Amino acid sequence: MPAKKAIMKLSLYNTLTRKKEFFKPLKGNEVRMYTCGPTVYDYAHIGNLRAYLFEDLLRRTIEHAGFKVMHVMNITDVGHLTSDADTGEDKMEVGAKRENKTAWQIADFYTKSFLQDMERLHIKHPSILCKATDHIKEMIGLISALEKKGYTYALKDGIYFNTTRLKDYGKLAGLRKEDLKAGARVEMVQGKKNPTDFALWKFSPAGSKRQMEWKSPWGTGFPGWHIECSAMSMKYLGTTFDIHCGGVDHIAVHHTNEIAQSEAATGKKFVSVWLHGEFMLVDGKKMAKSLGNFYKLQDLVDKGFDPLAFRYLCLSTHYRSQLNFTLEALEKARNTLRNINDFYLRLKDAIKASKKSTKDKKTLGKLKKASAELDSCLLDDLNTPEALSRLFSMIHLVNKMMEEKKADSASMKFTHDYMLKINGIFQFLRKTEKLAEAEKKLIREREKARKIGDYKKSDEIRGKLKKMGIIIEDTSQGPRWKKTKK
Repeated sequence: MPAKKAIMKLSLYNTLTRKKEFFKPLKGNEVRMYTCGPTVYDYAHIGNLRAYLFEDLLRRTIEHAGFKVMHVMNITDVGHLTSDADTGEDKMEVGAKRENKTAWQIADFYTKSFLQDMERLHIKHPSILCKATDHIKEMIGLISALEKKGYTYALKDGIYFNTTRLKDYGKLAGLRKEDLKAGARVEMVQGKKNPTDFALWKFSPAGSKRQMEWKSPWGTGFPGWHIECSAMSMKYLGTTFDIHCGGVDHIAVHHTNEIAQSEAATGKKFVSVWLHGEFMLVDGKKMAKSLGNFYKLQDLVDKGFDPLAFRYLCLSTHYRSQLNFTLEALEKARNTLRNINDFYLRLKDAIKASKKSTKDKKTLGKLKKASAELDSCLLDDLNTPEALSRLFSMIHLVNKMMEEKKADSASMKFTHDYMLKINGIFQFLRKTEKLAEAEKKLIREREKARKIGDYKKSDEIRGKLKKMGIIIEDTSQGPRWKKTKK
């Protein structure tokens, strides 16, 4: 029977309390976590994807610390209006008109696109991926519970939540209701009692039929954006759960309203820890199609970048710091990623070539200290920049020893095994690629020519392999190859 994994101490910055706290799950060693997923009316852009990479980092670090994670993510395929003011069109209907498709087709296409981006970025699939349109019954049930407790009122366009019924409304964002004037935060819907009140259920416009609408006790319509996350998170994770996260843009409205409706309905605390990832700028500006700085993941791939270079770039900046994306920064991330992988391959070759077991206690001690510090950085509110600096210290030390042929087998094996372990979080090591038989034959022919001094033939074969997308590097342990984009 395998030994039980020890739990490491983890501290996280809680938006609700505005401080770092040692994290302890509500129930045993299982962490129940909800993350706000995409509104699937268009492609996700790289700013969106940074948020999902932060959440993947969080999940992987929690698991690295020894906890089990139950991760729920929603797919918003209805109810997200073009304005936070409960006005404007549903984004799904907008997407349907734009592409002359049904809203259901739009949702299906962009959900698949998002899942493909997740796979290319090595983002773990959530334990449960739930669609808003599959949980209308739960949302109606939650609104009914709020109605019975006197938290709702009806207007011509829908059912609204009365925020003045809650003394601590806005606690996540530090909002004070008395300081908010009509129109100061959002555009006022006619008849709305308070500027912070929000829609729970919207009625279908009179005289027209929406593509996505359902019957309810209050009339035919569709759910508000905020109600879906409360209904689905509590269905799968319980009335109170451990972690909820998203982007900083969710704090003032979406997550504030989730807390209000959830705690009003249950009378219990909704979430223990709230985490939020910062914005991404592009060339120092907000991303916009009109500025020509709007990128999807596929746009970066079309420019010749591996999606994992973008992952590395995002994780090299702390999740609570703004990231200024530039193509130059992405190029630098690609080169760093290449250097990490080249080191790992050299390390593997050196370990294979090592003929006897040796141990340098001093060096091994330094490496163990650096790895422990790396863990500590990750467990200190996901401090990835500091964690990576410890990794580079390890690489520099072992690299120098290998170059001077002083590397002992124990230090090399420790570094190799720790890199594999920490790769479970960063995902910086590329999978080993396979060669076709014809490619293997060319590499053997080149090595044979090189050994007998036929460098003309050797160079000709190197050029041929390069055209095939294979780069050859000669090492003391023999030729090493890697594939590049043709």
